[in-house]
Amino acid sequence: MRNEFEVAFNEITEMRALPREVVLEALETALVSAYRRDANASAAQRVEATIDPGTGRARIFVEKEVVESVENLFTEVELEKARYYEPEAQLGDMVMVQVEGTTKKFGRIAAQTAKQVILQKIREAERNALFDEFIEREGDLVTGTVQSVSPHMVTLSLGRAEAILPRAHMIPGERYRAHEKLRTYVVEVKKSNRGPQIVVSRGHRNMLRRLLEYEVPEIYNGQVEIKSIAREAGYRSKVAVAALQDGVDPVGACVGMRGMRIQNIVKELHEEKIDVIEWNPDAQVFIEKALSPARVLGVYLEDDPDTGRTAVVIVPDDQLSLAIGREGQNARLAAKLTGWRIDIKSVTEAVQYALDNIHRPPLSDLTTSQAELVADAMRVMEKKLASRTIMPEEYSLLGRFAKQAEERLQGQRHAARQRRINEINAIKATLPQGAFTLPVDALGLPDEFTEALRPMENVGEIMLRFLMDETRLRTLLAELPKDALLKVQAALDKVVIPDLNAVAAAPVAEVEAAVAEPDIDVNALEPEELDGDDNFESETVRDAFGDQPVMSEATMRAATGVEADRDPATAATKKKERVAVIAAEPEAEVFEDEEGAEVPKPGEAPKDRQDKQKKERQKRRQLVFDEETGATVAKRRRKGSRQGDEEWNDFM
Repeated sequence: MRNEFEVAFNEITEMRALPREVVLEALETALVSAYRRDANASAAQRVEATIDPGTGRARIFVEKEVVESVENLFTEVELEKARYYEPEAQLGDMVMVQVEGTTKKFGRIAAQTAKQVILQKIREAERNALFDEFIEREGDLVTGTVQSVSPHMVTLSLGRAEAILPRAHMIPGERYRAHEKLRTYVVEVKKSNRGPQIVVSRGHRNMLRRLLEYEVPEIYNGQVEIKSIAREAGYRSKVAVAALQDGVDPVGACVGMRGMRIQNIVKELHEEKIDVIEWNPDAQVFIEKALSPARVLGVYLEDDPDTGRTAVVIVPDDQLSLAIGREGQNARLAAKLTGWRIDIKSVTEAVQYALDNIHRPPLSDLTTSQAELVADAMRVMEKKLASRTIMPEEYSLLGRFAKQAEERLQGQRHAARQRRINEINAIKATLPQGAFTLPVDALGLPDEFTEALRPMENVGEIMLRFLMDETRLRTLLAELPKDALLKVQAALDKVVIPDLNAVAAAPVAEVEAAVAEPDIDVNALEPEELDGDDNFESETVRDAFGDQPVMSEATMRAATGVEADRDPATAATKKKERVAVIAAEPEAEVFEDEEGAEVPKPGEAPKDRQDKQKKERQKRRQLVFDEETGATVAKRRRKGSRQGDEEWNDFM
């Protein structure tokens, strides 16, 4: 027959759904706390408790000092008794000794303390168990019962836990009633003092993904893949699906026989309209399908390096409102689904723009190659402006003319884009390539700055935007303080621009090969006329990263067409990024005589002779810009024994 302890122990584990080890640990912790409270034991004194799960017998062990005569029963023990627990114990040792009487001598305060500790430990274990259970269900669907409804949120009961449905995650227009069953998507699970805080959603786009996985077996089995989802909860959603197995119709699998599968999802989402579209690797075809149910005449893509990807779509006049949708909803969802910015034009609008610019390139060649088509288009547009009836054949003619014009405009945009790409590559070549491997986090900016600059991907892209166009950076930093751009510049100086003092103090062997003579002060060099009979060697002065030649600012502008920055602060930053790092001369050791006068180092020439030699070396070397290679080089005059070759030799 089981004792009372075992019955109570099993009841707690089953009711709280906790492991036996957790409950047993809570009981042992409670006994330790009760003993400390009853005996007023110090926190430094070691106390342990053990409980036999079968019999319920509890034993408490306390650390005590071995002494000859016991004066304090709570902290001291005699040698003979100590050797009963530790046979090799000696005077002065610390031994764990069992407390006699254990829980029978505990007072009311100690028993109350034990009860509170047990409840606290069990509640804490229960909260951790709930958190572990629901953290695994994050990103999945759960069904709850509505407990309470307020203007800001709805509280749901998930059994042993509660979840909140914030107003931002509700479906607009949906009404919730108490005791109503509701299926939701678990967005986030966080720990709190009152248990796990579970945030659920009805408007999240991944809820539609989960519903499709549960309703469509082909998606769950991996035969059909959901490529992307664009959703405006409560109104309309677009889903792009693709078949991963031959012979499977992805759209038909999602819709189901007579639309039964998709109708079940529509009812679950409060009659939300859902468009299922077949994904296509061709962006033009995909965009055309994404704009359904509107009919599209042509899609023209433009991947601009500055403004991003834009698709110009031409639709018939009677399809314009359908393509745009109510308040632009259809075009907006199509843009989210495809990842392209969509510019929708009617045929009449495209034709009118082409006719207004018919005498300008690239449309001017239409007047010769397609003269009859241009004349017919002008005639039809005159009829339309006069509010006369236009036949379907005439609309078809306008559509052909619009396609011809838009193809030529697309070719012009493509050529301009290629020039811009060449310009970007030319500017990028002047920057240290190592900067393009540094993440944005390397700048050490605050989190809000890092998140705003995350689309730039790396430090090199940020430097490139400073040189090309700061508009993109200002747009990204628009919500930050006004001095955000200056802070980014300062961070670039610290991370990308090396410390000149540190470079000057570095050993000569670690400095770039451009510094051939460490005793030359480059800043002190003065340009002077070179004799035609003198021969020179040249060295390329390299930048701080050691892998990119430094171009002059004028050459870079000439190669890229970029004008000099008018802002002094920005210009100073850009100039720093293009300055070569030259190692400074190590400070010479000074020798003095007995009277304190400076004397030359033993084995060296007098100081006046050293100064003369230094000036001669400076005359034999100067920095010039080589227009052919686009690099700054240091020219050195050869010694007399090496004269005879009057050519200029550049050593990179």
